[in-house]
Formats: sequence, C-alpha cells, structure tokens
Amino acid sequence: MSESPEQTGFVVQVVIDCDHAHRLADWWAETLRWEVEPQDESFIRKMIAEGVANDSDTVTWNGALVWKGTVAIRPIDGFGPGQPRILFQDVTEPKSVKNRIHLDVRAAGEDLDELRARLTERGATPIGSGQQGPHHWVVFADPEGNEFCV
Repeated sequence: MSESPEQTGFVVQVVIDCDHAHRLADWWAETLRWEVEPQDESFIRKMIAEGVANDSDTVTWNGALVWKGTVAIRPIDGFGPGQPRILFQDVTEPKSVKNRIHLDVRAAGEDLDELRARLTERGATPIGSGQQGPHHWVVFADPEGNEFCV
C-alpha cells in the first residue's frame, strides 16, 4: 500500500512562548494579515460542565470565552493539512536570551520602508540589520521582545 504525499511527512506548527498569548496573537495576526483562529465557546463550556476543564482555564477576550493562555493564528483562507499555523502560549518565565529561532517576514510587493515604519508604529522595535549579497533585512523585536526579520 502506498502512502499519499500528505501522509509521508509532518506538519510543523511554530509555537511562540509569551507573556500574554491573546494580545500577541492579535498583534501578529494583524502584522501577517492572518486571522486569530476561532475557538468554540460551546465546546469550552461543555468541557467545564463535564469537569475536564475549570472556569480558571478560560478568559473572556474580545467579547468571547476562550482558552486562557493559548491561541493560534492562521492564514485568512483557513487551516488544513500543510497550512502554516502559529500557536501562542503563555509561559511563566521571562525571556532572558536571544531567540535561537525567529520568523522571517517576506513582504513581496510591499514598500519595505513603509512596512518597517508601520511595524514600528505598532510596537515593534528595530534592533539590527543585515545584508548578504543583494538581500537586505531589518531585525525587529515584537512587543514582547521576540526577534523577527523583515
């Protein structure tokens, strides 16, 4: 029996540890022109009613009951096999060293100076720049200090 291409590999989800998952997910969803993945409020209430979860596992964010401390963003066209997804999760320890992994935001067709200015206005902090051959980039920190390049 042969396997289809979808069954032979793994789908990778990037997880970002942070202080406030919902706030940072909102920031990144706007930055990437993605959407915050909807959470099923009725499912959450059912899990509480069945004793699988507690009210303390939830929070009201933007008027909806959601899981506290975890939220994902995805491309506007939805989520499916092979689609990228970024999960944000609250952690108790503060960021203490440079990230060993970071996101690169490739902004094809965008005016990079305008994009960099918008990111800075929205709370990103430029922290460096680089060049390799014809390629140039600016290193930023998001509002919680996580590095990314544009």
